[in-house]
Amino acid sequence: MAFQLQGEIRDCHQAFARMVKKPHFVPIMLLFYFCSVPGHPRLQSQSSSIRESAGSMVWFMVMQVVSTLLEYVRLKWKPEQVKDLEILLLRRQLAIMERRLEKPMRLSRSEKLILAILAVKLKAKTGMSIKALGEVIRIVQPQTVIKWHRELVRRKWTFRHEHAGGRPRLDPAIEALVVRLAGESDWGYGKIQGELLKLGFKLSRETVANILRRQGLPPALKRQPSLTWRHLMSHYKDQLLACDFFTSETLFLKTVYVLVFIELGTRRVYFAGCTAHPNNGWVTQQARQMMWELEAQGKHIHALIHDNDRKFTSAFDTVFSAESIHVIHTPLRAPNANASMEHWVRSVREECLDKVLILNETHLRRVMREYINYYNTARPHQGLNQQIPIAQFPPDTNGTISRRNVLGGIIHDYYRKAA
Repeated sequence: MAFQLQGEIRDCHQAFARMVKKPHFVPIMLLFYFCSVPGHPRLQSQSSSIRESAGSMVWFMVMQVVSTLLEYVRLKWKPEQVKDLEILLLRRQLAIMERRLEKPMRLSRSEKLILAILAVKLKAKTGMSIKALGEVIRIVQPQTVIKWHRELVRRKWTFRHEHAGGRPRLDPAIEALVVRLAGESDWGYGKIQGELLKLGFKLSRETVANILRRQGLPPALKRQPSLTWRHLMSHYKDQLLACDFFTSETLFLKTVYVLVFIELGTRRVYFAGCTAHPNNGWVTQQARQMMWELEAQGKHIHALIHDNDRKFTSAFDTVFSAESIHVIHTPLRAPNANASMEHWVRSVREECLDKVLILNETHLRRVMREYINYYNTARPHQGLNQQIPIAQFPPDTNGTISRRNVLGGIIHDYYRKAA
């Protein structure tokens, strides 16, 4: 048996010597060393750390190759009987270690490389089966060594294809534009395709459908939203007028009712009047004066919005209906239906009335007129992109900045004096 092992080892030595003489031996060894074996997380983590220190890796690999070659030369000059005894001794030690090891051994890439080359050459020379190799390879399974060699061959013939073929990926900007067009409208695939063609992007109907399907957007029939109150208000805001009552308490706890109108398009506010007794005659007269004001300014109002307050009598609505203005009553307990008016009432309370002690109706009337004049001509409005309800000339960038006190200094208005 010892003589048979001696012949096997001699053949492996000769095969290894022939492999070393080949020019592609070292590149293959380096390739295997730098590549991790799939299915081994520890080796993959080692691979990432090894790539960070490329210089040390190369020297380590060179040392492994040199040490293997020196060992091969040293074994070549030993007598045959000494080799046989060493082989027998090593096999017995491996058998003892195999019985005592509780966990499988973890080999480095260079060790795997050398074992793979020797095992494959030994198998090729002797024709041994994998089961028979198990008698020679003791620290790992023979199937594992063969798998290492297959991985080495696979990586040798693996290279990056510059042109993998197929259609190139669509530009993300164009894909985002398709999603935007679908989200801002109820268009179908064909309509979006035509709109893109008008903008200089040529896409097929199927591509548009695939993009929307990939983004989770349903077809146009399922994507069409119902018309909302916000949509109608934003579309017809320049033709809408809203009004409402709110109350203010005087210094002597007298309740005064204030009636105001607001244009939804320009956010311009009209002060109709204030009274402690808003009866039918007073309310109707304020409606007539409001109509005269709109006619003097050439306004074309198509609808008036107000709540279901009983102070808005039928005579009040008739004044506007006679001028072909449709009166819209908001739903019960739905302040958002007249949101612009409600927001203005909150503004006048927070900025003005909550900071002033109202003495009587006359005082309230003066305060309201001064505040509304400031609101229409000097106060920037967020709903108008920080513009003023009544359009002014372009702001002057020259001159000294001055301050004007509104309502005795409760509100400050800043402007530039003419140079």
